[in-house]
Amino acid sequence: MLVGFGWTGRRGRPPGISDDPEESLDELAELAASAGAEVCGRLLQVREAADPATLVGAGKLTELRSLVEGAGADVVIFDPEITPTQQRNLEQALDVKVINRTQLILDIFASRARTREGRLQVELAQLNYLLPRLTGRGVAMSRLGGGIGTRGPGETQLETDRRRIGRRIRKLNQDLEAVRGSRLLHRRQRAAAPLPTLVTAGYTNAGKSTLFNSLTRAGVLSDARMFATLDPTVRALALPSRRRVLLGDTVGFIRNLPTTLVTAFRATLEEVADAALILHVVDAAAPRAPAHVAHVLDVLDEIGAGRTPQVLVMNKIDLLPGVDVEGLRRGLLPGAEASRFVGAAAISAVDGRGVDRLLEVIDQVLAFDPLVRTVFRLPAGDGATAHLLHECARVLHTRYTGECCEFEVEVPQSLRRRLARWEVAGEPRPPVEEAVDNESSVTI
Repeated sequence: MLVGFGWTGRRGRPPGISDDPEESLDELAELAASAGAEVCGRLLQVREAADPATLVGAGKLTELRSLVEGAGADVVIFDPEITPTQQRNLEQALDVKVINRTQLILDIFASRARTREGRLQVELAQLNYLLPRLTGRGVAMSRLGGGIGTRGPGETQLETDRRRIGRRIRKLNQDLEAVRGSRLLHRRQRAAAPLPTLVTAGYTNAGKSTLFNSLTRAGVLSDARMFATLDPTVRALALPSRRRVLLGDTVGFIRNLPTTLVTAFRATLEEVADAALILHVVDAAAPRAPAHVAHVLDVLDEIGAGRTPQVLVMNKIDLLPGVDVEGLRRGLLPGAEASRFVGAAAISAVDGRGVDRLLEVIDQVLAFDPLVRTVFRLPAGDGATAHLLHECARVLHTRYTGECCEFEVEVPQSLRRRLARWEVAGEPRPPVEEAVDNESSVTI
């Protein structure tokens, strides 16, 4: 059973709450389905302020109890955050398990984590959320102390559990610091390559993993469920200019992303903050797409990636009747938010439409290792260097002169420095009629 709540006033209203509680409740239903639950009903209350004891009012609580009993529901999921006291009171009144959106997301993450790092991060988030909610045992499970003057209740099981959880949290933080150091070492090794790192980011279920598979053939899990991908994956990608980059696939964001998750997944989210370019993927066919973009931008600001250049990737255009890229971009980026994006592309990650254009946009806006146009004159027998040019640069024209072979190329600056001794001084030469086409000159 799902329960939504809408505030008509500002008194006691938590920050970040949606102005459309029905839409937020629909999203909660998708989350519940992703967790494997079967939704048997929903209830929505709109009032000026929340009841401090049970969130919903007494009349709605009676109605909710009748709905739960009639449908045979075994768990009630509240969309807004509920306090530990409200959770205890609701469970006593409804006689079923009561959770909220945060606990549901934590449960989904726990079921999707595959790597050791992912499991550590999820467990840390769960324990941080559970610690203030340890209630209900008290003196019934207390232990008596021994000796004179110790006939009181003694140490309660609640206090013991809190100490055990505290020790486990400290151990998890130590393990994650080790993971953080390992990731930092990997980033330094990648920076020495030099290969820029790009990452996909966006609202959950926007099609990030489908796009990632389309670009890299990585074969990561791609599913319509929310948070289908949890553990990040990094693969190499070749751009049209033959520049090579690393592309990372990250976890999706969502409205009211729990702060415990943002803290626990700091090691993973640092991959986003340190990227040279962010591919901000948005489901262009979603009714609330502009709100999704705004929520993702808020999370990027929170993790320190607000200043990283972004390319707006408008996905799922196969679901739209007609596509006006500029009009679509203006509709998704109201106000000053448009200045945070350095490019845009409309694509369909499913059928590959627009993906080539996206790669061209990335090539144009990626400032790392810029392209230059120049001419190299190689000995005719230097097949290794000629192969390197065909592999890592765009060969525009080829010309044979005596014992030498001249290549007019668009080449990354880093490769130009490596081959400086073969570079011809002066401007690139215009193409001549006897120039050999690139496609027919790959064999040296």
